[in-house]
Amino acid sequence: MPEPSKIERAQLKELKPDFTETINGDRTVVVQFNPETLKVTFANQIAQNSGAGAQSRQYVGAGTTKLALQLWFDVTAYPDGTAPAKDVRELTQRVAYFITPKPLSGGSSGAAAPAGGSGGGQSPQPQFAPPAVRFLWGTFQFDGIMEGLEESLEFFSPEGRPLRASLTVSLSQQKITAFTFGQAGAAAGSRGAGSNSAGTQPLTPAPSGATMPGLAASAGVGADWQTIASANGIEDALRLRPGQLVDLSARARVGS
Repeated sequence: MPEPSKIERAQLKELKPDFTETINGDRTVVVQFNPETLKVTFANQIAQNSGAGAQSRQYVGAGTTKLALQLWFDVTAYPDGTAPAKDVRELTQRVAYFITPKPLSGGSSGAAAPAGGSGGGQSPQPQFAPPAVRFLWGTFQFDGIMEGLEESLEFFSPEGRPLRASLTVSLSQQKITAFTFGQAGAAAGSRGAGSNSAGTQPLTPAPSGATMPGLAASAGVGADWQTIASANGIEDALRLRPGQLVDLSARARVGS
């Protein structure tokens, strides 16, 4: 019998400044817990035209697209002795890398001389910007710049080390484009309809006290709860973790 499939975990990847391809693979962050929701916001740049006659609204810019999500990191969630860090900030600092500005290559070549100064012998100031970043989760892909990061330390050890943290992340891109589908979408399509695997459909968070049979029944697929549990890699179907994300459309693949 094949190993049950696992829900794919989201990633943050560094991109070239022109967003053409990924770079610095050692900077890739694989999140510990997938976010429960992704909020995408589109906004056009509109200005009021108060010329002669009635006021009108005019489109004046390319617009923006923003992505907001929350990530959790918890060093106590690992089995005994396997946690990769004793302080959760050792994990979250890898996410903070994407909001830290760094010098742009050749960024000073086009900088103007300081206004009002003699300009003689003075070098233009270097330009800085945070790395371009790609958020990738299954078929969902968003390329942009991290414009906001808020970290909340939630739980401390007796020695005062933070052990759990939530990160509220916001990414933005200075344009409005059609949705970009990650490579997982192509892989899912190649298997054909009726062969959905975990991680390719919207996920349902388990409420407190939920069981796999009850969660499946509430979605009208109660008869298939065992194969759904297997496809999601759930070992204890009668004791789901509050907030645990489950793909109720997934079915275990049958091997020969």
